[in-house]
Formats: sequence, structure tokens, C-alpha cells
Amino acid sequence: MDWRAAQHWVTIDGRDVNAIDVGEGPVVVLVHGLSGNWQNWLETIPALAAAGFRAIAFDLPGFGHSEMPLGDISIPGYGLAVDGVMDALGVEGPAAVVGSSMGGFIAAELAISRPQRVERLALVSAAALWNEQARARPLVAASKVSRFYAPLLVPRGLRVVARLPRLRREALRAGGIRDGRAISAPLAYEVLSGVGRPGFIDALQALYDYRLRDRLPEIACPTLIAWGAADPVVPLRHAHELAALIPGSRTVVFDRVGHAPMLEQPARFNSALLEFLREDAR
Repeated sequence: MDWRAAQHWVTIDGRDVNAIDVGEGPVVVLVHGLSGNWQNWLETIPALAAAGFRAIAFDLPGFGHSEMPLGDISIPGYGLAVDGVMDALGVEGPAAVVGSSMGGFIAAELAISRPQRVERLALVSAAALWNEQARARPLVAASKVSRFYAPLLVPRGLRVVARLPRLRREALRAGGIRDGRAISAPLAYEVLSGVGRPGFIDALQALYDYRLRDRLPEIACPTLIAWGAADPVVPLRHAHELAALIPGSRTVVFDRVGHAPMLEQPARFNSALLEFLREDAR
């Protein structure tokens, strides 16, 4: 695909946001997770466009090539950023919103706070309950230590890491991907390029601080919960908890998959997502 032709710079609250807009038809907005970027959806965007959907993906403020927001990073603020990107790209009505990991948390928040914007919701390994884990607080504290040196080290060695199979697999495993052998070096480079961006620490803190459990039953749109059975980042039990909290939701579990079903088994993931998107509204 000619990704440069699909690229748009939009302004959200006075800051530049990098967005990709591909295809025509019903709109599907794709929201990446922590340490991610729009390239997390490289295997999904072409499938959506080929199936007659308009796929919009973007770098959250502070990630990828998008500027840091002027104010503090927060989950509600990121929800407003999704809404702002939709406005800037001329999306007038509701859309399907698909969020991975932290992006699923953001998508759920948007579905609750602005239900008129979300026609369908897909939560992919969503981190909506991640902050309740005992290990969450120590991870936030430890990550703050890397605030100054991580942005310097990660990008410099990225090409080497992506090119060498063993290093590539280890780097992808650190991000929750069960088997990095299924991901090519060029795709790994694009995905790993989201690591070490300036928004990471503040977004991780925002992810830990914001609680959503008690409001999840307010989600009223059709909801798909998609999960890897071997997810080491957000365990499968969270999928079942979300299913119990969100009325009328349905769950699909991918065997032998970790934290990124859309990258680890893209054909199966895309098939499940398209089936969900094509269903008649309830």
C-alpha cells in the first residue's frame, strides 16, 4: 500500500497528530496500545479496506510521530483525542472503534463517555482492568527509572534488533508476543519503532490511575472481546471479567497467541473482526 498517500496530519488541541486514512465505507477507528503506534494495525488496515470499510489509525499524542499533548496525559484525554481525530477527518456519525491493550481501555472510555460516537466496540487484549493487578504499581515505579535513558537506547539499536532473528524474537516477546517467528523483520521494525516514545511513562501512570470497572456495564453498543489465550501482559481471565461486566458482549479467544492477536495471527483476527463488523446492529 502507498502509506504516504494515506497519511494525514491533523491538529488536536493545538498539537500535530499523525493519522492514516484508508478505504471507503463504514468507518473503523483503530487505537493502539502503550509503546505502540499506528503500525500495530499494518496487518488489519488492508483487510478492512479490501472488505469495504474505511480504516482510520493514528499515533496517540506522545507516541509515534504525534506530538506530546499540551496538558497531562489521561485516559479520558485520549478518548477525546480519538473523538478529535474523527472530527478532523470528517467522520460525522458513529463508528466502530477497535482498541488494543491501552487502546482498548481508551475505546471503552469513549464508548461510555460519548456513546453517540461508538457504534460497535472491539476490545483486543484490553488493559481496562490491568491496573487492578498486584504487579501494576511496581511496574509503574520501575518504568519511571527509565524515563531518561530509554528514548536514547531503544531507537539506536532498533534496526539491529529487527534484523537479527534471535534479538527480534526476544524484543517481541518482551512486548507480550508469544512467538515472534511469525512476524517478519520489516513488520517487527515498524511495530518496535513505537518503543521509547516520550508519552510512555505518563501514559503508563494514566493507565494505572484511572479506574473503569464500575462503569463498564454502561457500555450499550455491540462489543467484541478478542484475546490471546497465552497473553502474558493482560491475562485471559480479564477477558472473562470484561464479558461478565459488559452486557451482551461476546468473546473470541485465539489459541497459542499472546498480547497482539492482530499481529500474531492476522488472518484469524481479521476474519473474526470482519464477521463482527458485518453483523446487523442489534
